[in-house]
Amino acid sequence: MMENIMNTRQLGKNGPYITEIGLGTWAIGGPWGWGWGPQDDQQSIETIRRAFDLGINWIDTAPVYGLGHSETVVGKAVKGYRKEIFLATKCGLVWDDRRRVTNNNQPQSIKKECENSLRRLSVDYIDLYQIHWPDSRTSVEESWGAMIQLKKEGKVRYIGVSNFDVSLLQKCHEIEPVQSLQPPYSMLHKILYPEVEKEILSWCKDHDVGVVAYGPLQAGLLTGNFDEKRLAQLPKDDWRHRSEFFKEPMFSKSLQFTKQLKPISDKYTKSLTELAIAWVLMNASITSAIVGARQPKQIDANVGGANWRLTQLDMDSISRISLSIFE
Repeated sequence: MMENIMNTRQLGKNGPYITEIGLGTWAIGGPWGWGWGPQDDQQSIETIRRAFDLGINWIDTAPVYGLGHSETVVGKAVKGYRKEIFLATKCGLVWDDRRRVTNNNQPQSIKKECENSLRRLSVDYIDLYQIHWPDSRTSVEESWGAMIQLKKEGKVRYIGVSNFDVSLLQKCHEIEPVQSLQPPYSMLHKILYPEVEKEILSWCKDHDVGVVAYGPLQAGLLTGNFDEKRLAQLPKDDWRHRSEFFKEPMFSKSLQFTKQLKPISDKYTKSLTELAIAWVLMNASITSAIVGARQPKQIDANVGGANWRLTQLDMDSISRISLSIFE
């Protein structure tokens, strides 16, 4: 039973309407090479169902999250909710029996992955199927051709890509329109990678390609709940130990940045988490922000990032704060 009604936006040209926030399930996969440490499956299922209760109507996952485990958990959680939930997953990152992950966008691999995802998710079709990362060893025309074929077969409803640049997007779009792109995007990510906003998001807007942005909270850095002590307490296998955002000088500057954002979030009676999500949603190119969660209480903290807007004055203030700290 949904407790909230969340604003929706259309995903690309003639696409479905999805809520402004989608649930990301990377951490729900548990331990693997790029994991977030141990995770309780029952808590994961409760988290996913809490997202449904609070009005989120779509989930993003991937086979590689926990090497199949995230999809399996998502499959259990959506049982009984399938018709109400827009389900997105990916292909292109595969692993061997020694848990070594490699990039493989060859058509036969994509088709095999799709079958495996359908089985793990316990569904008859996938709503949005995305190529996870480009593969320099396989032509994008071949990979995109396999995606088109899966759509024709009815195994997937919509096809998109993740982490693609403009040149690759253009190549795909000329063959068959790209429904959506999944890029990283946050207040902090924009500082190190301004081309995402200036080039990629702009191209998507001009070509009616939906954008589902991941990492709006920059792996927790923008929540205001991080400090040196918490960083030291992260599990040893938490991928954030290797992230450039969690290394100096970026880490200390990011903490300073969030402190200076606090008066802005307070003005709206919002948390820093809600401010960071709302900032992403202010970009006209963005369809939805993918926000990860591992516990039901995190869903409660995240949903307030939707259904409201910042003033242009405050958007300008955030830009000035950013320039004063990072330039």
